Amino acid sequence: MTSVLEGKNIVRNYYLPGGLFKKEKTVHAVKGVSFKVEQGKTLAIVGESGCGKSTLARIITMIDPASGGELFIDGKKVDIAAGDLTPEMRRKVQIVFQNPYGSLNPRKKIGDILMEPLIINTDTPAAERRELAMAMLKKVGLQDVHFNRYPHMFSGGQRQRIAIARALMLKPRLLVLDEPVSALDLSVQAQVLNLLADLQDELNLTYVFISHDLSVVRYMADDVMVMYYGEAVEYGSRDQVFSDPQHSYTKTLFAATPRADVDTIKARLARKNASLSAAS
Repeated sequence: MTSVLEGKNIVRNYYLPGGLFKKEKTVHAVKGVSFKVEQGKTLAIVGESGCGKSTLARIITMIDPASGGELFIDGKKVDIAAGDLTPEMRRKVQIVFQNPYGSLNPRKKIGDILMEPLIINTDTPAAERRELAMAMLKKVGLQDVHFNRYPHMFSGGQRQRIAIARALMLKPRLLVLDEPVSALDLSVQAQVLNLLADLQDELNLTYVFISHDLSVVRYMADDVMVMYYGEAVEYGSRDQVFSDPQHSYTKTLFAATPRADVDTIKARLARKNASLSAAS
């Protein structure tokens, strides 16, 4: 299989200057992380808040520079120290953020939001841009009538669909999804996850899926990387990591995940009903 994305020993340090009562400090946000994602597959990166997973997502998409390491997209090395993608690479890598309420420009109509990447990155004629935007709306489950509406007129789930549509306008090879459903209701989460799965199958997309929700990861991932304090402490196939975790942190993370014990719930309800019957 062809690797769409490969990272080797990625490092990101932040320098915090000192002050009157504080010493200067270097924060090691990402510590020599390596990974590889094959075409059409999903690498899920999991861990608690502050573990470095979102920092890594911003390095992959060149929003933030790296302090060290190497990054390859379609086998071509990119300058991660510069923190900037060439126009060619920009078309290959896109990101969907966690908050669907903050990721869309509230002053622009949905059609303009979708067409903007084509205006900036391509020489596509205006009429064709509109057709492509209309087609993408339908692909994510929205309608033509939504083209001239503003973001505040949509629900959270619809806004995230729009954000996904915008990310796909340049036909990227790689989509980085940074907690894409964590701000949504559970029923809407399932709809958006099913949409992402369908789009991946249809368009042969490659995903880097950032999440702290293990049930979501189990549904979406082919491979899983567990991060802890900036390090990748476990890395393997989904089935391998979930069935036989090796690192103590991974075991603790899985043990802390709430699980619905159906038998216990039924027994509790039976006792409750018995108590109510006795009281009446």
